[in-house]
Amino acid sequence: MTQGSNQMQRVVILSDAETATGYRLAGAEVIEATPENAVAELERIIQENRYGLVAVDTGLIPDPAAATARVMRGRDLPILLPIPSLRDAFAADTVDAKAYMGKLVRDTIGFDIKL
Repeated sequence: MTQGSNQMQRVVILSDAETATGYRLAGAEVIEATPENAVAELERIIQENRYGLVAVDTGLIPDPAAATARVMRGRDLPILLPIPSLRDAFAADTVDAKAYMGKLVRDTIGFDIKL
């Protein structure tokens, strides 16, 4: 919630066009960017002051907090959450995509899920 108001803060994901489709199918609000315009897009999102949480694909911006330190100065929101790029899971140098995804789940929620 915002300070002094009953308005809920929104969540958005900053992602590449390819991955954005999956997030949209899951019901998330997504803003698409390319590596060339991702920092400018993230700065725009921050300055709009519409979101409480911005999940940022690390394939676009490896360290969103460092990339936007100037714009975030003096702001509490939005919280910038780096999320691992799905492209990394299926890169040629990734030996085992299943192990990679398992590690992401384990790191995120603290335990393994086996299906």
